[in-house]
Amino acid sequence: MIGDRVQDFVNYLQFEKHFSVNTITAYQNDLHQFQQFLTTNFEVQHVKAINHQMIRSWLVHLMENKIVARSVARKLTTLKSFYKYLLKENIVENNPMAKVQSPKIQKRLPVFVEEKPMQQLLDQTAFLEGFEGNRDKLIINLLYSTGIRLSELIGLKTLDTDLFQNQIKVLGKRNKERIIPITNELSEQIKAYIKERDRENLSHDNLLVTVKGEKMYAKLVYNIVKRNLGYVTSIEKKSPHVLRHTFATHLLNKGADLNAIKELLGHANLSATQVYTHNSIGRLKNIYKNKHPRA
Repeated sequence: MIGDRVQDFVNYLQFEKHFSVNTITAYQNDLHQFQQFLTTNFEVQHVKAINHQMIRSWLVHLMENKIVARSVARKLTTLKSFYKYLLKENIVENNPMAKVQSPKIQKRLPVFVEEKPMQQLLDQTAFLEGFEGNRDKLIINLLYSTGIRLSELIGLKTLDTDLFQNQIKVLGKRNKERIIPITNELSEQIKAYIKERDRENLSHDNLLVTVKGEKMYAKLVYNIVKRNLGYVTSIEKKSPHVLRHTFATHLLNKGADLNAIKELLGHANLSATQVYTHNSIGRLKNIYKNKHPRA
């Protein structure tokens, strides 16, 4: 049954590949949608009965329902990974994905906040009073000063902060740990936050907590970032990931080595980091214009 094979694949991603919860959930949702389509339109129950025409029909179905090309491409990537697993386990002999092409998608440059608005937000913007305001400012500063992912921020433990050596330990994708240096300013901010958090009887294993002393959750962090970025920038997308893009872009603009940025971000491949070089083209043009004798 397709459902059984999907569950086996999900277990493989979780226990052998150690994918993040969000990634596993996305894969699982994509495959359940595909399974439902096959059941409704072809009455297919077994993976061996699936062929490339059925997959193409699903692709057409998605696009007819106004699913954007980027989302369709991601769903096809899920199927490619699924069939790679099925082949490895000798569950199927042929890969129908070999005859299916992903739709072309327009490459989008990472959205980021300029340096001046970020400095204004952290140095001049008035946050809420008391514990909540101090926590919100710390969230913004942590995301911008370290480039960590939303899931990494939420999972950050109090013991992961080494304020003596000015560094934090982050558990990234596939349970890979990395050490990220932090500034003296951020270290002092964390120290003051922990002191206030404990004084308010909100102590927790996790560094960041709600006003009720519970573990922070993704939607709350997203709302905090969106609200505060709205004070200083008019960019359409205002999310924790935008602050990750901002961290990388600002480092690159200041001359940081691309490999160093890769390690700080926790990227597996340099190609994922190289996208930020496109955001620096304007800066490079200005350097060329101002410094080259024939410019």
